[in-house]
Amino acid sequence: MLLENLTWPEVKRLNVANKIVLLPLGSFEQHGPHLPLTTDSDLVTAVARGVERKRPKKILCLPTLWPGHSTHHLQFPGTLSVHQMPYIQLIVELCEGIVGMGARKVFLLNGHGGNDIPVRAALRELKSRYPDTTFVFASYWSLAVQTIKQVRESELGGIGHACEMETSLMLHLHPDRVKMRLARRDGPGHTDPYRKTDMQYGRPVYLVNEFHEVTKTGVIGHPELATAAKGERFFTGIVGEVTAFVDAFRTWRQRSPKGKS
Repeated sequence: MLLENLTWPEVKRLNVANKIVLLPLGSFEQHGPHLPLTTDSDLVTAVARGVERKRPKKILCLPTLWPGHSTHHLQFPGTLSVHQMPYIQLIVELCEGIVGMGARKVFLLNGHGGNDIPVRAALRELKSRYPDTTFVFASYWSLAVQTIKQVRESELGGIGHACEMETSLMLHLHPDRVKMRLARRDGPGHTDPYRKTDMQYGRPVYLVNEFHEVTKTGVIGHPELATAAKGERFFTGIVGEVTAFVDAFRTWRQRSPKGKS
C-alpha cells in the first residue's frame, strides 16, 4: 500500500499498527560522469516499491526522502546535502508523524551510505521518545549480501559508488539515463586492509574522507563491468532479500519498558 495514493480519511481508517511502515531514504548527489544525481533515490525507491508489491497488505510504503546527508560529495557540482544535525532532526520529526498515524513497526530502508551515522543517531532519540514503537534501519546492500556476492564479477573494491552494482541496476531500471560510454573505474587503490573501500567490506578502522580526496571522477568501483542483465539479477535478489527481512520483522514482538509483552 502506497501512502501517497491515500486520502486522510482512508489513512484514519487504516490499522497502521498492523502494518510495517516503510520509509525509503535516498540522496541527491553526484554519481560520476555516467549516472544521474538521483541514482541513490531512484534505486532505493525501486527496491522499496518492489518489496511493497510483494507484500501490499502488510506494508505502508512512504515516498522516498530524497535529501540526504551528502556533505562528502559537495566538491562535485549538483550535489544537494543536509548537514548531519538537521538531518537527524528531520528523521526524528518525520517518524513522529509516522508514530502519530499509529505505527508500531517502522523500517527505514537506506539507499545512501552517508545517511548511516545520522540515522543511527536518530533511532537512539526515537527509542527514548517512543519505546512502544520499534524502529529499524538497514541499507539494502547490507540485507542483500548473498545476492551481491553471487552476481558481482569485480574483486574487492569494485562495488562502492556509481559502481558495478549501481550502474547495473540503473541499466536495468532506467537505461535511458545511463551514459555507459563514460563509465570508467576509479577510487582509492589502497592495498592495506585498513583503507580498502567496498560495500561488502567492513574496515576495522573508521576514518572520514571527502570524495574528491579518493576519486577524480566521483566513482568508486568498476562501473565498466555493468550490464542490464546483471542489473536484473541484482534487483530481483535484492528485493527478495529485503522482503525476507520484512517477513522476519513482522514476527518480532515489542516488549514494554516494564518487561511485559
